[in-house]
Amino acid sequence: MERTPPDRCRVLESYQDGVRAIRALADRAGDWEAPTPCTDWRLIDLAGHLRCVAENFLEYLQDAPDSRLATLFARDGAAAVLIRQQARQNAAELAVLPPEPGPDRIMAFSVSAGAYADLMPDLWDRTHLIYRGTKYTVGDHAGAACVEWHLHAWDMARAIGEDYQPRDPDLLVSAWHWGVPHLPLASGDAWESVLRSSGRSPSWPDPDEGPGRTARGRRQGRSAQAARGVRRPPAAPDGAAGRPAR
Repeated sequence: MERTPPDRCRVLESYQDGVRAIRALADRAGDWEAPTPCTDWRLIDLAGHLRCVAENFLEYLQDAPDSRLATLFARDGAAAVLIRQQARQNAAELAVLPPEPGPDRIMAFSVSAGAYADLMPDLWDRTHLIYRGTKYTVGDHAGAACVEWHLHAWDMARAIGEDYQPRDPDLLVSAWHWGVPHLPLASGDAWESVLRSSGRSPSWPDPDEGPGRTARGRRQGRSAQAARGVRRPPAAPDGAAGRPAR
């Protein structure tokens, strides 16, 4: 696995690719109540999460190196502690979002993600946070944002019955090492390793699941899985289970 810092131009391109992919997939979404690979999240919930994450990323960038995120990582806590703390934050923020249509949430995401993209090139080498004695820059965190957007683009694609793969999956491997330093990355195919390390199953949905199931069908599916001893994959990065946290 590549452990050198990711190339700046490739990160910037990948970031914009991820934002564009999310917007394009949202344009094709018909059922915002459809289930997603993020456990217990409907597509409308994922859209709200994207809005919250983009707003947080912009705040962290503007406040670096003294952001809430930097303060959290400066404690040098174990990965499990960081995951739990960020999961609570994610759940709380999603719970207080006003009710709004999925396209409106994606528009809000686009505005914050665009503002982040405008600011980050001039701040690229600024310290973003320090974790266990290692300094991670704004550029490093931009790589984490790339991982976030592409993973959630995959979530959206699967929710509407499509597939998705980023143009530059090898970049995401390097970005993971520098942007998500508290979580290991699995070996293997670049994109599948990112999916699996974030708690996703590349084969989602299961054969008895599919886009647009009703709420009743989702409950029945979870009951059947429980009876078989099957556990659905953890939530997406920065999602309900908070992995990887950003």
